Amino acid sequence: MILTMPTREEPDDSAGELIEGAARMGVALTAADAARLLALAAELASWNRHYNLTAIDTPRQMLTHHLLDSLSIHSDLAGARIADVGTGAGFPGLPLAVCNPQRQFTLIDSTAKKLRFVSHAAALLGLTNTTVLHARVESLAVAQPFDTVVSRAFAAIPLMLQRVAPLAGPQTRVLAMKGRLPREELQRLPDGWRLIATRELGVPGLDAARCVLRFARAPQAAAP
Repeated sequence: MILTMPTREEPDDSAGELIEGAARMGVALTAADAARLLALAAELASWNRHYNLTAIDTPRQMLTHHLLDSLSIHSDLAGARIADVGTGAGFPGLPLAVCNPQRQFTLIDSTAKKLRFVSHAAALLGLTNTTVLHARVESLAVAQPFDTVVSRAFAAIPLMLQRVAPLAGPQTRVLAMKGRLPREELQRLPDGWRLIATRELGVPGLDAARCVLRFARAPQAAAP
């Protein structure tokens, strides 16, 4: 009889992979940051078994498609007040809030069950810099425009810009996270908006085209 030695499981170095991947994108994560982000992914996986919050359901995919993908726009943020529209299960807003404690994040969605998770996760992570809003973004009225508005898989660009208009002022930076550059959508920008810049996003471990587009309100034409 041939005896085989039991195989030893490979150590889980998700934290190291997360820290290294973030560093490759210019984001410095502490061990505590990485632990909180992995706790977020684990909690999402747990809830997802009962509530179907996201199609991404493996630890590997959550690390790349949710955590690192969210952090990929870290350097594109501007100002202190950030709105994440159509946040879904909290991405990119929650990972960005972990890494930017000096900024205030408002996470907006119209799906109540997803926002229940977002509120729970923010409390679990001890995030005091997040506000959760259950609303349709186009119906909101804000006393002060946000400094940055972020959208990820929210809507086609023309519709997204129309819907976020109530949140944006002349100085607001609007960021749209997309896959490949959506050239056809860019030909249909609504009046009053202009494309400022585009940037390809290299997300470690994510074998897919990713980019971020930056928009701003067009300057008002001078009266004759």
